[in-house]
Amino acid sequence: MIYAVWVPLLMPFVTVPAARRLADALSPRHAVRLLASAAIGLALCSTLALVLLVVPGATRLTAVAAVGELVKPLAAAPAVAVPLACAALALLAGCATAVVRSTRRHWKELHRAVEATDGSDGELAVLRDSRPDAYALPGLPGSPGRIVVTTGMLRALDPVERDALLAHERAHLAGRHHLLHAAAELAALCHPALRSLRAPMGYALERCADEAAAAAIGDRRVAARAIGRAALAARAAEGAPARPRVALAAVAGPVPRRVAALLGRTAPRPRAGRAAAAALLACLALSGAAAIDATHDLHHSIEVAQGESPRR
Repeated sequence: MIYAVWVPLLMPFVTVPAARRLADALSPRHAVRLLASAAIGLALCSTLALVLLVVPGATRLTAVAAVGELVKPLAAAPAVAVPLACAALALLAGCATAVVRSTRRHWKELHRAVEATDGSDGELAVLRDSRPDAYALPGLPGSPGRIVVTTGMLRALDPVERDALLAHERAHLAGRHHLLHAAAELAALCHPALRSLRAPMGYALERCADEAAAAAIGDRRVAARAIGRAALAARAAEGAPARPRVALAAVAGPVPRRVAALLGRTAPRPRAGRAAAAALLACLALSGAAAIDATHDLHHSIEVAQGESPRR
């Protein structure tokens, strides 16, 4: 176990460079799926690896050994197992605390944002605010999400551009993109290397909505113009709008790259995309296999410590 358990902890550092290439090299929908799989899978495997590092040291405690019915200690040396267990436990506690705090903060922001739009009926909520902004607001349990747009943004765009912007935000709600965005955010709290996946995931999600908006209005140039003008209007406004972090907005992310992609100015790289996807899937498989192997080895060691005849 001592060797296999380190693979899930080190694999994110190897995987992230390949994963970051997916957003540009693959179609947005495929990139989103692979990036979400990478973030969730690598976070789970690395968390499991930390748990596996805690167990050998924890069994050195008399109470834990009694609960586990161990008749002798595990094979790991105390000088190695105990410090590793303490370090892994501290990391697990830090990750759990960060996840709980982030979840509570986002939940409070979502509640405040939903309360601010309670006076609006239907899918669209218009806020009286001179600062141009528009975003897709996920709903609370039992309530649908809404498209929130300010009066400043409505004044900044012409009618067909408004339709494109609303189609973009509608695509976020229909695709439940906020769940994928939240998964990437939480995964980043479980392993430092996974923080680098948040930007590619955000870009890929916005590209998905861009393509959906272009298909909805039937004109890629209009969709590109709407996104560009909305972003320019939002960035020229004084003061940041009170947008919750759980919301997805058309004016977010690298807008010039998105506009260039809509206008066909970025050449597709299918070969590079397939290579990056294959490397990512191989890393995920290796990380998962190593975590399973380490779990099996730990179970074998516990059986030996319990005086049983282990079944390999």
